[in-house]
Amino acid sequence: MLELRERDFRAFFDTPEQVYGRESPFVSVFDQDLKRFLDCRKNPLLREFGALTFFTAHRDGRPVGRLTAHVHDLSNRRHGWNRSCFGYFDCAEDPEAARLLLDAAERWGRERGHDEIWGNFNLTAMAPAGVMTEGFEHPPYSDQLWNPPHIPALLERAGYAREFPMSQLEIVLSSVDLDALVRPEDRALRADPRFTWSRLEVRGLQRLLPEICDAFNDGFDANPMFVPLTHEEFQFQAKDLSWVIDPRLSSIVREGPEMVGLLLCIPDLNPLLRACRSRFGPLTLPRLLMYRRRCRRAVVIIQAVRRRLQHRGLGAVMIHEMLAALRGAGYETLGITWIADVNAASLRGAMRSGARVMHRLHLFRKPLR
Repeated sequence: MLELRERDFRAFFDTPEQVYGRESPFVSVFDQDLKRFLDCRKNPLLREFGALTFFTAHRDGRPVGRLTAHVHDLSNRRHGWNRSCFGYFDCAEDPEAARLLLDAAERWGRERGHDEIWGNFNLTAMAPAGVMTEGFEHPPYSDQLWNPPHIPALLERAGYAREFPMSQLEIVLSSVDLDALVRPEDRALRADPRFTWSRLEVRGLQRLLPEICDAFNDGFDANPMFVPLTHEEFQFQAKDLSWVIDPRLSSIVREGPEMVGLLLCIPDLNPLLRACRSRFGPLTLPRLLMYRRRCRRAVVIIQAVRRRLQHRGLGAVMIHEMLAALRGAGYETLGITWIADVNAASLRGAMRSGARVMHRLHLFRKPLR
């Protein structure tokens, strides 16, 4: 018997492990983080700018699929859309269960008068987004998505079309020619007295978050689908950043008092999350501190240069220094979260830095009228 349930969080969290198995490359965020992300009272994105519900499909009492149905009202207003979204779509190779879930999300969108539904968004375009369509054999980094090959097939069978191609990337640090990354005129920026360079220290992190948010919003303002984050949203998402940050893997650039560039990497937490099955317990923080010392994979989580200084070499210098710092700290590889094909400049910059495509992703779209 197939059953649809709404807002059963434990089943929602357990679904990927149940349907993909513990040995699959899929890795969830911590259970307590997922719970607060989906809480419409606690998550400022949902409280102020959207709405959300979530569903699980159960076959004979066992969870076999999940997804969210949500809307980001501010995104619709900014971009002139009238769309709802689905996210966190994970499902067994079970077309009937997938159809039950997708029907529920589509019905939710129609009831609110939306013209179309897009996904996968977890929960916005500034978070992990897309459905993997190639590269299933490569395990993801933190903040990268993974799904098995049958997920895009289930969506297409349900009438969804691929849109907006993207890539998740990786740099093997030993293969990078650091000297070739920057031009002589870019190197001069490092000594330019207009700019000061520093690292992000854990003790000053909370004080700096509003500045980081403002620089991030300015740098990404022209990107497709981007919606500026409020300081409250940014602080909500960065709640536990101080526990995972490695100050060696950060770069902050100021022009006078203003933050104009930032690049922040963290150790890839996926092996730790896999080991503890993404369940946060009393030993998690001690294990995290031990894990950071031996981690050899890192991932970029924030990279931005204010618009007036883009394409002037500042980003190249930050990347050069970051890759040198990663090598010096003993890291071997660096993951890069999704870059859209339409963002040709960012893709070129990543490729010049030695990146290769690990995964191809697409958004999937379906009309609701």
